Amino acid sequence: MPKSRAPHLSRRGVLAAGGALGLGAALAACGDGEAKSGELGSGTAAGKPGPWSFKDDRGRTAEAGEVPANIVAFVGVAAALHDYGVRSKGVFGPTTTKDGKADVQAGDMDVSKVTVLGNEWGQFNIEKYAALAPDVLVSTMFDDAGTLWYLPEESRKKILAVGAPTVGISVYDRQLTGPLQRMLALAKSLGGDVTSAKVARARKRFEDAAARLRAAARSKPGIKVMAGSAAQDLFYVSGTDLSVDLEYFKALGVNFVEPPEAAKAKGGGWYESLSWENVDKYAADIIMMDNRTSAIQPSAITQATWKKLPAVKAGQVIARDPEPILSYDKCAPLLEELAKAIESAKKVS
Repeated sequence: MPKSRAPHLSRRGVLAAGGALGLGAALAACGDGEAKSGELGSGTAAGKPGPWSFKDDRGRTAEAGEVPANIVAFVGVAAALHDYGVRSKGVFGPTTTKDGKADVQAGDMDVSKVTVLGNEWGQFNIEKYAALAPDVLVSTMFDDAGTLWYLPEESRKKILAVGAPTVGISVYDRQLTGPLQRMLALAKSLGGDVTSAKVARARKRFEDAAARLRAAARSKPGIKVMAGSAAQDLFYVSGTDLSVDLEYFKALGVNFVEPPEAAKAKGGGWYESLSWENVDKYAADIIMMDNRTSAIQPSAITQATWKKLPAVKAGQVIARDPEPILSYDKCAPLLEELAKAIESAKKVS
């Protein structure tokens, strides 16, 4: 099973990484008086004198004496902030692929211009983090306990000991529109230009895409959609509960496969795991497949049972972003692609 199977798994306990890192001189670097700077778009208020605060989805208020300039964020959060003109200095989570190119979760960021603190689950270089003199650390949350996504549990206390305030944006058991608005609010607080014509166009595109998806689902109510993810030995079928994208698509009328095993447990019921021999357990006309690098992509699936699925044989397989980049610019295409797939789908199940 891939290390970052989220959001299918209960979010912690996927890996345990050994070797706690000492802070040493890196912690001292936080107070060496060096000027803080961030690579930010024009019009940003980062580093602007005056108090800054933001109340996050844990109900906690992060505060600083000025608008944070040295931002460290989970890569998907950094990618979303980037779309609003806010640049992160450091990132953690899947940022680069094995060939050094930008991971799908990095969005439009120039990954050569950010410090990558950890590219895989369980990785987080505390010395590098402290040396960045971070003003704030931001991540998403995939549970109701306020757990910051991709911060290794075994080193979390040392990461927090660096002293930067933290912000958590929840993507747990809510529809996509809520986290989109919360990320917009965070970007605004960090000096992002959220009223530009570009942002307005992206928001209008998202709203139009939502209307299109609703209309497509209404016109073809019998088309069944399955959300899947492939690993070497197992195939995961996601239920619509808990995931921000699937909950929203369902609210727009999309007819999803709902595996009973995924619906049983509120806290951990993200998916049902199937052997490849049983991959045909659920009938589907369209299959949405996890596009993260942690998952095996459809073109690389060799199992004969997969190739025999009616949706696969009909070419009705599309990509899914289980961890959407929370900007209107990045989420609008997700709705458009699903709408297009439903509009053109044939009933094959």
